[in-house]
Amino acid sequence: MGWREKTEEQTYSDDEIEARLKDELPHWYLENGWIRRKYKTSSWKGTLMIVTTVGHLAEAAFHHPDMSLSYAFVIVKLMNHAAKGITNKDFELAGKIEDVIMWQPGTEGGALVGTPDDPRFKYIKYD
Repeated sequence: MGWREKTEEQTYSDDEIEARLKDELPHWYLENGWIRRKYKTSSWKGTLMIVTTVGHLAEAAFHHPDMSLSYAFVIVKLMNHAAKGITNKDFELAGKIEDVIMWQPGTEGGALVGTPDDPRFKYIKYD
């Protein structure tokens, strides 16, 4: 069975996790049974913005990550506790977190121009 055929509670092997991360979430990595992502911020304000955004997405999905944070970074860790491994829930929430946190409207055109290139307004360090 390939990873595209797994149900929401079936866990992935380490090799399957690595392959799917490479394909879908290249800034995420597998470590000690968790998929993880470190978001670098420009300040405490940016750190809090990421934490509250991840919190909103996790609560809406009813799938909750562990997080570690400091002044200029947030580490998001996902693993399905009930399944005791990485499942589709983890990949889907990681994808949603990645899409929202790394959104850069100024690169898309349109009316939303994004934050100015000015240290007073920067809050996250984009990859």
